[in-house]
Amino acid sequence: MTPATQRAGLAAARSGAGGVRQRLRDYVTLTKPRIISLLLVTTWAPMVIASRGWPDGWTLLWTMVGGYLMAGGANAINMFMDRDIDAHMPRTRLRPIPSGRMSPGHVLAFGVTLGAAAFVVYALLVNLLSALLAMAGLLYYVFVYTRWLKRTSPQNIVIGGAAGAFPPLVGWAAATGEVSLTSVYLFLIVFFWTPPHFWALALVKQKDYGRVGVPMAPNVWGERETMRQMLIYTLILVPLTLGPVTYGGLGPVYGVLALSLGLWFLRDVVQLMRAASFVQPAWKLYRNSLLYLALLFAAMAVDGMVARGAQVSPGVIFVQDPLVASAASTLR
Repeated sequence: MTPATQRAGLAAARSGAGGVRQRLRDYVTLTKPRIISLLLVTTWAPMVIASRGWPDGWTLLWTMVGGYLMAGGANAINMFMDRDIDAHMPRTRLRPIPSGRMSPGHVLAFGVTLGAAAFVVYALLVNLLSALLAMAGLLYYVFVYTRWLKRTSPQNIVIGGAAGAFPPLVGWAAATGEVSLTSVYLFLIVFFWTPPHFWALALVKQKDYGRVGVPMAPNVWGERETMRQMLIYTLILVPLTLGPVTYGGLGPVYGVLALSLGLWFLRDVVQLMRAASFVQPAWKLYRNSLLYLALLFAAMAVDGMVARGAQVSPGVIFVQDPLVASAASTLR
């Protein structure tokens, strides 16, 4: 073998290895791992609260695996459905489909496979209720938000964004086999957090959304009205996060952290409204809102691990819903 042939062989091997690495990176990109990490935090914390401590290790593991697969499948299907507009937005034009690295059919098959695998994991290794709730979240995100509302209404984030609030329901169901008032309350916290979080990004990227005809709030209502709506949702969100303390579900550790985080979030919204130029404050609010929700649910988990209230009998752990317990004590 001549030196030239050897060099050609090495170059081909490197090219092949590089292609495999790129394909693996594309698969990971389709799942949007940074977004999923936050969804998993909002799944894990309700499991801790419901279990009054660290949940069963295997249940936690398979819930996290199923959660990644289900959310990853939803995100991949979302990229398939949005491939036409992704090609015209700087933020998304390098995704696997618009860049030409993957075909639309391949991405759709990948997303459906992940969703189906997640349902099987939940149904066989966790419980059927968590499987149904997780699949409901995927279907809501794909059909209600992506297919219907995203391109037709400025309320797309308000109504369609509820898809991102399913993880607390899934986590609670995984730990207890039921949906409780507390889990619905946690759902509402994520629901009211979503508009100010996403509209901060929409303010920065409004030209991109306008170019592709997506009616995000800043394009339809204007910047000032969007900011006013963000403030309204934040003013609802902050006292809402203190509800678990008022109703006896969580204690002072969570209460202090929730109030501090809420005031921090509210400050960022007010600073955005007062700024002469909104781009930098909006970016700051968008990034901080991700950290806010992660820390808020982490605070719930920490408080849940030190809270009392679990009653243990041979082979059975029963955890009374904190909101139901509070209501019952009020009626006595």
